[in-house]
Amino acid sequence: MSDTDDFRIKQIDPTLYNEDLAPLAPEKRTWGWFEIFNVWSNDIQSLFGYTLAATLFISYGLNGWAVLAGIVLAGFIVMGLVQLTGKPSVSYGIPFPVFARASMGVRGANFPALVRGIVAIFWYGVQTYFASTAVALLLNSLLQPQEPALYLGLTAIGWLSYVIVCLFQVGLFICGMSWITRFLNWAGPLVYVVMIALMIMIWYKAGPSLLGELGNIFRGSGDYAAGPVAAFFAVVGTMVAYFAAVVINYGDFARFVKSERQMTIGNFLGLPVSLAFFSLIALVITAGTVVVFGETLTNPTDIVARVDNLTLTIIAALTFFAATVGINLVANFIPPAYDLANLAPAHISARTGGFITAAIAFFIGALWVAFISNVGIAAFVDTLGAVLAPLYGIIVADYYLVRRRKLDLQQLFSAEVGSAYYFDGGWNRKALVAFVVASLFSVASVWVPGLSQLSGYAWLLGALLGAVLHYGLMHGQAQALKRANASA
Repeated sequence: MSDTDDFRIKQIDPTLYNEDLAPLAPEKRTWGWFEIFNVWSNDIQSLFGYTLAATLFISYGLNGWAVLAGIVLAGFIVMGLVQLTGKPSVSYGIPFPVFARASMGVRGANFPALVRGIVAIFWYGVQTYFASTAVALLLNSLLQPQEPALYLGLTAIGWLSYVIVCLFQVGLFICGMSWITRFLNWAGPLVYVVMIALMIMIWYKAGPSLLGELGNIFRGSGDYAAGPVAAFFAVVGTMVAYFAAVVINYGDFARFVKSERQMTIGNFLGLPVSLAFFSLIALVITAGTVVVFGETLTNPTDIVARVDNLTLTIIAALTFFAATVGINLVANFIPPAYDLANLAPAHISARTGGFITAAIAFFIGALWVAFISNVGIAAFVDTLGAVLAPLYGIIVADYYLVRRRKLDLQQLFSAEVGSAYYFDGGWNRKALVAFVVASLFSVASVWVPGLSQLSGYAWLLGALLGAVLHYGLMHGQAQALKRANASA
């Protein structure tokens, strides 16, 4: 598709259309490879991302090279997954909720959008809290308060930091995608500068002993109960699962990219390459903490606080705050804003969806320490995440195998009886059957003890099962579409 008029919806149904969901014409797309690279850089560089990378090297008893290979392999797998969900959005300029209409139906697409939105809102609140810890580190370093009282698990400075982060994120979202893009573009590279500076400082303090500690990590202890092969695949599965939330709705960002080639370059540099580089930095710093502080520290804020350098503390706190806010906007704010808009386009814009997201998430993050983190909420969120896996398989199989990469853009916004994606009352029952069967497996991996060893890569298996079932049930329609395209 290249003609600008091809991207203009000619018959507007207000229950399916608003300006935020409308196809983005090529001349309105401003992103290149660098913007996509920074989407992934900010994802990797969050406080949780650092802790995860560092922990993988010391938790599975594997040789350090094997862990690094597992992390890089996970980067290539995630790159492959997002290439599949990104290409249709680059071709047609549509966000994830609209793309899902082709496989689930124009009404049925509300279901995956709603599930993705709930998962994102929860994590938006939690990540907002974690971003506030970086601001609290900065304020505590500058103000050096006495032993403070706690209010619902947070100090007065903790609450002030939390409110600052909440307001900052909403303000950035209000400014629009161009401001978010600028923020990501400087936050990603700056975090690398700070991480390298922190690594050099730790290395200087540790001296030659650092190489000995690195040698211990790279030898591996071999104490993973299920053996080294299982440990390797657990590393790969854990890293893939970390990115799983962004994988399904990657089209929300790919639609802004000028070309598929630019997206591919950005994905390659931002996933396997950036992931390997960042993981090596995390490894060196983690090994250094054992030498310098006598214990393994995997949380960057703990490390910075122990270094006792005010300048580094200020710079590091600001950059880790920026990185965590960056991934929060990418993975947890923009998706539910679109998803909520898709539920009622005539009444909810993406901006309104963002306000709803921020309001609900405020209470999740505010009560995280005092209440929510202690009530076993993880199983609930993991269950919702498991539900998304078959949906990924369904929408990808539908686009590539059933529809052979061809969508009718006008019909994606039509709820007329007999239109291409109307199916049965707006719902594709075959896709729903495939989803129900596949999701039973995915959800069982969360709740059934006998499947607990699959938890790291159950997402991939659930997606594959959803894809196979959907294609099998839609095979007749796939053949009909193939014949119709051949005759055309």
